[in-house]
Amino acid sequence: MLGISIGCAAIVVALSLGDSAQSYANNEVNAQFKMDEITVTPNEGVSQGGGEGATKTGANSNVGKLTDQKLDIIKNFKHVIAAAPFQDMGYVQMETVDNKVGDLNIIATDLSLLTKYDFSFQQGAPSEQAGSVVLNYGATIGLLDTATRDGLIEKLTADPYNAEVSQQYQELTSLPSEMYQQRVQFRYVNYDPSSSKNSYLSSPLQVAGVLKVMKGVDPQMAMYDKKAYISRETFAKLSEEFNLNKNSSETVTYNSAIIKVDKQENLLQIEALIKKLTLNTSTNLYQLESLNSTFAMIKRVALGVGVFILIIASISIIVAMTMSTHQRRRQIGIMKVLGANMSQIRIMFIMESALLGLLGGMLGIGFSYLIVTGINKLVGSAAGGGMGTGQSLVISIPLSTIPVGIIFAIMTGVISGIYPAISASRTNALTAIRRD
Repeated sequence: MLGISIGCAAIVVALSLGDSAQSYANNEVNAQFKMDEITVTPNEGVSQGGGEGATKTGANSNVGKLTDQKLDIIKNFKHVIAAAPFQDMGYVQMETVDNKVGDLNIIATDLSLLTKYDFSFQQGAPSEQAGSVVLNYGATIGLLDTATRDGLIEKLTADPYNAEVSQQYQELTSLPSEMYQQRVQFRYVNYDPSSSKNSYLSSPLQVAGVLKVMKGVDPQMAMYDKKAYISRETFAKLSEEFNLNKNSSETVTYNSAIIKVDKQENLLQIEALIKKLTLNTSTNLYQLESLNSTFAMIKRVALGVGVFILIIASISIIVAMTMSTHQRRRQIGIMKVLGANMSQIRIMFIMESALLGLLGGMLGIGFSYLIVTGINKLVGSAAGGGMGTGQSLVISIPLSTIPVGIIFAIMTGVISGIYPAISASRTNALTAIRRD
């Protein structure tokens, strides 16, 4: 029974560890790679003339463009939570009223939908008013006044191995700035030599909100991700100020959009519908598939270890039951004399073995809870000193694994009791009684 309990506990802990680790890894992957999102880009390789594929905007238009019309269609798909453009305008320099500067990436989107994409606000709220800006956490870190910044860069250029200057620069670029409700301007630099003007300064903009660090992301890493989110109206305004409008009469198009789906299971269905709109799509499902394949292999190995332990336990049961049969020959002989047949004796011994398996399985379940509790305390204490912001791994025993463990234990007891049962049923009654 002790051997069966150890084997049962090994199986339950192995399955629980595999399931909990897989669930934890899936949550981490989903937080990092957004497994419930589809990135949509234009299908630039598709172009039609005046034939059947020509769009309403003109015979020479590209049917693979990502437009507001297509986004409106996608929004009406079942299971779609949000569909918003994330137009990358490139990098600019942000300048504050107190002459601090910092480089960041401008993303044009629907600010009212930011919370749908797992963004949360540290300060402020989304605003669709023209001239509003939402900064992420990294955009508020490392803002320096122009003189200090240029001076440090000049020193580092002259002596790149100066540890004191490098440390000073690192400390200054790690300092946060209070940006909520501040007025800022963006400076865009055009590196096209044929352009008559290379530097453009936007009109003043208002910081309407500051985003928190996303769940599961280390703040030390998030400080290097510097983004400013603006509305589509502000995007049109900046495009005009930066002289980025090649043709003002052209239909507004986007270079990227993100589609949020309610459940990961519906991702492939929505992706297939989006492709019918002549658009390119990409997801991170391959990350999950690779992860599931790895954990499936680990669970198979762990299950194999538990089964091996049960096999060892079954050998112990066979030996114990065979010895019990030898010691109970007189009892078996008396039962046969009183009219018990071979089938009844076999059933008796198999039932005893099954009972041993059941008791061992129940004891193994208790052992598994003790083992899991110890592992959780060990993992919790080890994660307590970590630098990550994500939750630590917590192992739980799914209810579905409990009957699996008990069934394995009972089957082990029954199979192990077959040989002793057959041996007992073949005992000669008169010989056993006379000998004892």
